[in-house]
Amino acid sequence: MACMASIRRRGVALVIAGPSGVGKSALTEALLSAEPATVRSVSVTTRPPRGGEIEGAHYHFRDVASFEALAAGDALLEWAEVFDHRYGTLRAPVLLALEEGRDVLFDIDWQGHRRLSAVLPGDVVGVFVLPTSLAVLEARLEDRGDPPERIARRMAQATAEIAHWKEFDHVLVNHDLGAAVSAVRAILAASRLATKRQTGLERFVGALVSGNEER
Repeated sequence: MACMASIRRRGVALVIAGPSGVGKSALTEALLSAEPATVRSVSVTTRPPRGGEIEGAHYHFRDVASFEALAAGDALLEWAEVFDHRYGTLRAPVLLALEEGRDVLFDIDWQGHRRLSAVLPGDVVGVFVLPTSLAVLEARLEDRGDPPERIARRMAQATAEIAHWKEFDHVLVNHDLGAAVSAVRAILAASRLATKRQTGLERFVGALVSGNEER
């Protein structure tokens, strides 16, 4: 019997995007737990750490000058300014992971998704997450303790962000975390099997039809 593990593939750059408060963090944490071989892309940001956030695990926290140096040195695949702070994706670790066949999970906004898709054509699979309603979205922001002025600003921004849903390959409504995780895992599984992503498929099929397949 042919060994399916012998088929090399390129990793998937899986982007989870949506308005603030839609549940992206819970979804990505659950997905990483369910898919331990998937790695998280740790963004660089100029915003200060929030309570419990760890340098190198949640973000790489940098001042504006350091961030600008990374951007000028072509060390970032993409970057954007969101709510007066800059966020970017480090180039080297992402490219290495994809080349080695490891899937990379991104929790970035629609701007990051658009720019990442431009620099990594064929690698990016985008999932946009919608709330069940704007009232639910606002309640989630309140529950996490955001001050009223920040909630008002994020709610005003939510409509503008949701307007970009058509740019994504997949869209899901986050009415239930378990169902959302299952849906994204199905998307990831299908993306791994894309013909263009299975870089070792030609060799495998050649050996298969010649009768010299691996055992």
